[in-house]
Amino acid sequence: MVQPGRDIYRFNLEHSQYTRVRRYAWLFLVGLLICALAGILAGMLVWKTYTHSFTPYLKWQDALVALSWFIPCIALGGGILIVRFLHALRVGYTQGMVIFAQNDTIIVRDLSAENLKSIFWLMNSTFWCFVTALIGLIPAILIGWTVKLSNPLLMISTTGIAILLSIAGVIISIAAATVVVIGCVGGISFGQRLGSSNSYQLNGQATIRIDNFVLTVIYPGNPESMLDLNLLSTADQRQLLALLHKRWVAGEQTWNPTLGEEIARALMGEEKSIVLI
Repeated sequence: MVQPGRDIYRFNLEHSQYTRVRRYAWLFLVGLLICALAGILAGMLVWKTYTHSFTPYLKWQDALVALSWFIPCIALGGGILIVRFLHALRVGYTQGMVIFAQNDTIIVRDLSAENLKSIFWLMNSTFWCFVTALIGLIPAILIGWTVKLSNPLLMISTTGIAILLSIAGVIISIAAATVVVIGCVGGISFGQRLGSSNSYQLNGQATIRIDNFVLTVIYPGNPESMLDLNLLSTADQRQLLALLHKRWVAGEQTWNPTLGEEIARALMGEEKSIVLI
C-alpha cells in the first residue's frame, strides 16, 4: 500500500500477479499474430488458384479468400484490445489498482486475467457470425455448378431451386453480417472500458460485497466493477479489507448490512491459504 497524501490510500497490483497476467496477454498477442499471418498467406494462396472474371454467382474460392482474410481482421481487433489491456495493467501496477480517496470515494480497476477470456469470446462470436454469413451464401455458390449440368431439364430445375435458396440465404447472411458490425462497434466501447478506472461515491447508494475473494462494487448509473483480491499482495489484502471495514462502519453500514461478515470470511480464507502455503 502507498499513501501519497492524507486520507489517500493506493493499492498497486502485486508484482508476481502483474508478471503472470502480462505473460498470458503476450502469449495471446503472439498467437493472434501467428493466426493473422497464416490467414493472409492462406488467402494469397487461394487467390492465385482461380480466375477473377465476373460471374453472376459466387465462387467457392471467393468465400475461402474472404474467410482467410477476415481472420487477420479479427486478430487485429483482438491485438488492439490486448495492447489496451497491457497498458491498463501497467497503470494498475504503477499507479494503483484500488484507491481510497478521502473518506467517501473508491477507485477500482478490473485487471484480472478474465479480461483476456472476454476478448477471446468476443472474437469467437464475431468469427462464427461471419462463418454463418458465408454459410448463407452457399446456395449462391451452388448456382455455379448447377448451370453446368448437361441435362437442360435438370439444369433449369436445380438452378431455380438454388436461386430460391440463395434468396433465403442472403437474408441469413445479411442478419449475420449485421451482428458482425454490431459486435465490431460494441468492441470499441468494450475496449474503452477494458481495465479502465471506475470511481464510486461511498454513500447510501453504493453496494459493496465480497464473494469468493472478489470485491464487487455497484453504483447506480456507473458500470459494475469486480476486483479479484488475489491480485494484491497478502499485506495489501489485509490492509484493504481493514480499511474497507473501517469506512463501512463510519458509513453506518449502509453499503451492505452483511459486509462485515463477508470481510471476516475473506480474512479467514486468506489466513487459511497462508497456512496451506
